[in-house]
Amino acid sequence: MTGPLALVGGGEFTEGCVFDRGLLDASGADEVAVVAAAAAFENPVRLVARATSWFDSLGVRVLDVPVRTRGDGMVAENVAAVRDARFVYLPSGSPMHLRSVLKDSPLYDALLAMHDAGGVLAGSGAGADVLCDPMVDTRGGAFTVGLGLLPGLAVIPRANTWSHDKVRRTVELAPAGVAVVALPEATAIVRDTSGWRTEGVGEPAVYVDGKLADFDALPT
Repeated sequence: MTGPLALVGGGEFTEGCVFDRGLLDASGADEVAVVAAAAAFENPVRLVARATSWFDSLGVRVLDVPVRTRGDGMVAENVAAVRDARFVYLPSGSPMHLRSVLKDSPLYDALLAMHDAGGVLAGSGAGADVLCDPMVDTRGGAFTVGLGLLPGLAVIPRANTWSHDKVRRTVELAPAGVAVVALPEATAIVRDTSGWRTEGVGEPAVYVDGKLADFDALPT
């Protein structure tokens, strides 16, 4: 059975991210595999250190899966670490770089296998953006091709830092029928066997065809 999935708006590993406790409980894991590839050019070591401190406060270890480039995603040890995990976290950074690392790679295949086997998958910021299709190119707010784990769904990460006009432009550019979620930092939409729910400090907004919609509009 496919495991729980969390899309986080950014601001991960901070006090508002109370949903991580529930994800840990659902996973049964005592270790979280963090793949900080999106932050390859933004001090991934510091990001992993923050993750380590955060999950240590929740009583579990962090495994830094050292994937920063596409080549790293071909390394057998890295692929095995993701495949064998019970909880994998893709934190913030560049969605375009993360897509280039994961697309059609053994590492992405391992990620899907882990999730299909019931493991928990969480993506924050770029990590959330890239799992959708289409995905938002956060550099300008237009749409591009994502990895496609969640077809028909797109997220605007860190939406609380966007102007109303920029959010509106992105919403209006969305392909017909695509559900666009404006997702604030330290806020998650979580999917499990009971469907979608929201957790964290902010209030996501869902749009379909340019109009506000209910959570029921999110594809399952």
